[in-house]
Order: sequence, then C-alpha cells, then structure tokens
Amino acid sequence: MRFEAQVMPHLPAAYRFARWLARVPADAEDLVQESLLRAYGAFDGLRGGDVRSWLLTIVRNCHATQHRQSARRATQPLPDEEDAVTAAALIDPTPDPESASMARDAERRLERLLSALSQEHREVLALRELEELSYREIASVTTLPIGTVMSRLARARSALKSLWLEEAQGELSGVR
Repeated sequence: MRFEAQVMPHLPAAYRFARWLARVPADAEDLVQESLLRAYGAFDGLRGGDVRSWLLTIVRNCHATQHRQSARRATQPLPDEEDAVTAAALIDPTPDPESASMARDAERRLERLLSALSQEHREVLALRELEELSYREIASVTTLPIGTVMSRLARARSALKSLWLEEAQGELSGVR
C-alpha cells in the first residue's frame, strides 16, 4: 500500500521520461514496467528523499542497461506503427485543421531535432523542460555534478537552437 501511495502518482512522469529515452511507445512501456518491478523490490531500502527523482533514476538506469544489452546484440528496432497514432492523440482536437496541422509539424520537427541530439543532451532536456526537474534533481537522477548538469543543459539548448535555425534557414532558401 505504501509503495502504491508514494510511487504510483509519479508513473506518468516515469512514462514521459521513458518515452523520450526510448523513443518508441512500446519500448517506453517495457522500460517503465521493468523500472516499477525494480522500484518495488528496492522500495523497502528507500529512506526519505524525493520518490519522483528516485523513480526517474531507476528509469534512467533501466534504460542504460537495456541500451547496453541491445548494443551487444547490434539490432535496430523497426519503427512502431503506433507512433503516428500516439502523436495524433497528444494534440488537442479543438483547433482548426490548419492550426492542428501546424502544431503537428512543429511537434514532429521538435522530436526530430531532439532525436538528432546526443543521448546526454536529450536526457537533460527531457528532465528539465518536460519533467520540470530542478538542476539539483537532475543531478540526482543522472548522478552528475550540478555544474555538469548546468553546462550540459546549456550545450543541449544551444545545439537544439542551432539545429532549429539551420533547418529554418534551409526552409527559407527553398522558398526563393
């Protein structure tokens, strides 16, 4: 009961973080399931602290383990057919068709540009901008010094901005 009361409210955050790490909804679901199993097994050892950061750390560690294991197998998963359906479900259905189309384009563009970033940059951006964790919480989740988190986040934002501007320049030059 205590596990359910303290950990389960953070399940949506764990899934969102897993989704950004894994990039495929089915893999994110597997990652969260594995993380919850590990969290349940380790819950008695949790002494105070921030349960959300603790759970996100477990998600990150499970992802790293899965990533190492898949790298050893040297296989690349095929894109999930649910991706288009999942992306469409995240968009508010109330805007007019043009606005909805523009929003989907911007979302796909952001996801594409984020996926072009390194794992380290995607990770800190997702934790800060999507999960709204503080620098201290990100440092706890990633086991990095807070200064490294700050500089990595600055570099990640700069890299994302450069990619965004580079793509925008390409679009402008194609219009002429």
